[in-house]
Amino acid sequence: MNEEVVILVNEKDEPIGTMEKIEAHEKALLHRAFSVFVFNDKGETMIQQRALSKYHSPGLWTNTCCSHQRTGETNIQAGKRRLMEEMGFETELKEVFSFIYKAAFDNGLTEHEFDHVMVGQFNDLPDINPDEVADWKWMTLEDIREDMNFHPENYTAWFRIIFDKFYKYIHKQS
Repeated sequence: MNEEVVILVNEKDEPIGTMEKIEAHEKALLHRAFSVFVFNDKGETMIQQRALSKYHSPGLWTNTCCSHQRTGETNIQAGKRRLMEEMGFETELKEVFSFIYKAAFDNGLTEHEFDHVMVGQFNDLPDINPDEVADWKWMTLEDIREDMNFHPENYTAWFRIIFDKFYKYIHKQS
């Protein structure tokens, strides 16, 4: 298996190099990432439960998909690629905002990401990749928020951070 490389960036999202993904997470270095939120016509968001075989945060619920851009790939291209790899479908994506966050894990790894948040629309059933995704469901933003308040341990650290920012963004748009 080829080692996955992330794009290291400064706080202006300007590339400053590349590094193997695990090493970047061990050293907590800022790198480019993206998070996708897919909605259906009912206004529900598709969330996924990470596969139990994942090296961190296995079995936890998170947004539709997220990952890291590859060198030469636009944010939208990366989001579409990963959506197909994890959830098995294609849809148009639109980048809505970006921000920097940092989240440490019990296993010594740290997500320190310049995250590009994208949204898309989809109304069918996904064809999930079981190596990546254990389960999926549609939920309203209000239901996610309420469940996350009562059961934060069921959600990935980054989703809890991103969701708060995303929730505020969505409500400013309404």
